[in-house]
Amino acid sequence: MAVLKFRVYLEEDESIYRDIVIKHTQYFIDLHKTILQAYEFDNKHQATFYRSNDNWLRGREISLEKYDKVYQAPPLLMEETSIGSEIRDTNQKFIYVYDFNKNWVFLVELINVSKEESSKIAYPSVSRKEGVGPLQYGTRGLLGPKFAEMEEKYDLQGNEEGFGEEGDSDTASSDEESFTDDSSSGEDY
Repeated sequence: MAVLKFRVYLEEDESIYRDIVIKHTQYFIDLHKTILQAYEFDNKHQATFYRSNDNWLRGREISLEKYDKVYQAPPLLMEETSIGSEIRDTNQKFIYVYDFNKNWVFLVELINVSKEESSKIAYPSVSRKEGVGPLQYGTRGLLGPKFAEMEEKYDLQGNEEGFGEEGDSDTASSDEESFTDDSSSGEDY
């Protein structure tokens, strides 16, 4: 049974992404729920996938439900459409839109196909998280639950006090060095 690995990233920032592994026999509803879980979004809003090409043009729609809008062709439904049935090539792309009011757009790209399943993984599963995802609703306080992760990720190694030399100009650091050299010679200022 084929296992597909998709990279799901924000349309406006490719450095923030989640890799999701899923069986080709599973359905788009499973991928939908896993994307929301990976980005810590709730499951309260409308959503749809579009089959896409290399230029990220929207093609056939695979929707959570049939919405009250005009369709060029009736949408496929996520609960009824297996992922494998919509894979046309080895680098298949989809566009995923969540919450039509906020218009969260994610680009979903097939990055790997494996023939071997792992008995240790419950599919679908998030296999990699890169970057701090966006907040679905507004902003969190400075000391929100992600603060410790961010602090740990950006902690400066080797500086016990947590202060780096970033932002110090070259002249300031050379003045400090000359002051240190002069003061070590025993001269008083």
